[in-house]
Amino acid sequence: MNKIGLFYGPTRGSSTERVAQKVADQIGRERVDLIAVKEAKASDLEKYDNLIFGVSTIGRETWDGTTTASDWDHFRPELEKANLKGKTVAMFSLGDHVTYPRHFVDALGILYEIIKEKEIKLVGHVDPEGYEFEESEGIYDGKFIGLPVDEDFEPHLTDERIKNWTDNILKAFQ
Repeated sequence: MNKIGLFYGPTRGSSTERVAQKVADQIGRERVDLIAVKEAKASDLEKYDNLIFGVSTIGRETWDGTTTASDWDHFRPELEKANLKGKTVAMFSLGDHVTYPRHFVDALGILYEIIKEKEIKLVGHVDPEGYEFEESEGIYDGKFIGLPVDEDFEPHLTDERIKNWTDNILKAFQ
């Protein structure tokens, strides 16, 4: 199998960064390049046949608009111009099902809307059974389109969820 590019944000000790490291550890660090999206370019994405995108929860800054854009917002122009045709993509998103039950891992759906027309193969769907939430833009055809992780209220479930998810996506990565 070729190396996997795991693109994530934000950094600086965020939950997203910690989960990205756990995903890389579960897969095997020698098989994964961890790349912060704030430092990445379209050409970095194009180097990999297999991609994992890790995105943070959509929080208060999204709803009140008083803070600067996220790392993914800054990376969006690079993502939009990247040639992803034929690439296999998996995604995970941090979410907070208590504070944002009507927006749980919406970032999955928002990110998918950007890449869905790029002729990718999306893998790593997750059954919503066992998750508590009211609504999510991250659900398509009855499944999450990536791995939801709630480090705020369910950190005790993270490792098992990562293991099950990575076992699933590795079968699809060539």
